[in-house]
Amino acid sequence: MTGWSRRRLLRTALSTALVPATAALSSASPALAATGEWRFRRGVNAWPWFALTREFPAPRTDYDWPPFQSQRPVPTPDDLRRLRRTGLDFVRLPVDPGPFLAADAATRAKLLAMLDDAVAAVIDADLGIIVNVQANGATHYWNPDRMVSSTAAPEFEAYRALVGTLANRLQRFPSGMVALEPVNEPPQSCSSNVWSNVQAALLAAARASSQTLPLVVTGGCGSMVSGLAALDPEPLAAFEPILFTFHFYEPYLFSHQGAPWMREPVYRALNNVPWPASAGLLERTLASVRARMAGDTETSEADKQAAYAETERVLKVYFDARPDRWFVDKYIGQARDWADSHGIAPTRVIMGEFGALRTDARYVAAPNPDRARYIADVRQSAEASGFPWAFWDLFDGMGMMDDKTRSLDPAMVDALGLRMPE
Repeated sequence: MTGWSRRRLLRTALSTALVPATAALSSASPALAATGEWRFRRGVNAWPWFALTREFPAPRTDYDWPPFQSQRPVPTPDDLRRLRRTGLDFVRLPVDPGPFLAADAATRAKLLAMLDDAVAAVIDADLGIIVNVQANGATHYWNPDRMVSSTAAPEFEAYRALVGTLANRLQRFPSGMVALEPVNEPPQSCSSNVWSNVQAALLAAARASSQTLPLVVTGGCGSMVSGLAALDPEPLAAFEPILFTFHFYEPYLFSHQGAPWMREPVYRALNNVPWPASAGLLERTLASVRARMAGDTETSEADKQAAYAETERVLKVYFDARPDRWFVDKYIGQARDWADSHGIAPTRVIMGEFGALRTDARYVAAPNPDRARYIADVRQSAEASGFPWAFWDLFDGMGMMDDKTRSLDPAMVDALGLRMPE
């Protein structure tokens, strides 16, 4: 998950999309025959297993060893087995390419062996796995701009070679259990030819290493539904077998309320935003926002006033529109319409990320019921369209498992239509 679409929310979804939609989904066209059977139906993302790195500051471009922070939560074999018993059947594993690309040959071999072990552990738990190369936008050197902004990006060739290496290694694992997703949330615009060229080059590198490994492709616009809707799948047929993916966090005012990584002040102060909107009141949410702003000792009063004015404006739009399940269905229905129009079986279109941040309990009495209602609505909408899904995330502030106690959140398990393991 990156910040591309999050930072554009107020100029896109809120200004135009909070309009009820009641039209039925288009009737299904004859689906293209799938080129394989895969263990990808209900999944969870496993960030930060191969993320949260220890890069040296500029001007250095390398990483300390080991390159991943030791305190980051990593699923144990027992965790993976319990996830399987909930009814999940695959893991999407984000992998930061930076440490692999910065390493010398010997160090890279160690990292690749670590990744092999992780893939094997997931499969040993009877889970499928999608390995997603997920560049870190916060890294000063090995970031998306330097690697996948275009085929002329300074480190694109190195990135492309890594995709080929990963495809070669992943093909060794059991057929139907593994797939490779070369990029996460591409930053280019929805119909960008630049992104089309980048994706084609990466898929070609993967196919040169493996003719049978399933590859996961996406549209631009940070993998939003609008990016998928703009994707022309016909030229991608040369790279079969392929799957498709999109991410879903709309409306971001709910899913990203209080997100500390968001640059816009409006998000940092947001809390107590209800789901659905009819479950709360505008003034109650604004009072919570004012309380959070009052506790902010780092922001100037002038900046607080400006942030509050913008927050009040967008929240009025939110409450006036009264988003509910119809809002979710409207967006996900666009993805189903795209699949139908191209004769693509919906089982080949994975909602690769969706989720919502936990709200700060200091300012809201019971945030989890709203979060659970939202997760259930998104999951059920995707399933109604026939799409597999992968929840974001296993750990962290959007997770379903406590990284210290290793206990599963019963509300999240229930919202995902799973069962608590015995």
